[in-house]
Amino acid sequence: MNFLFFLGLLFMFLTLGIFFAGIGSMSKGGDFNKKYGNKLMQARVICQALAVVCFVLWAVSN
Repeated sequence: MNFLFFLGLLFMFLTLGIFFAGIGSMSKGGDFNKKYGNKLMQARVICQALAVVCFVLWAVSN
């Protein structure tokens, strides 16, 4: 196993956590959702892209 693989896993679990936080925020609504809902989804997309990049680099390096 490579460092890139573990980094990809880390970003994958971060993506999952941010996703559920965003879904919970949207379902509850209110001020928190208005302030952080879009930022959470942007962070999810960034973590998801980093996870994909890490896994692709890991696959290419093996």
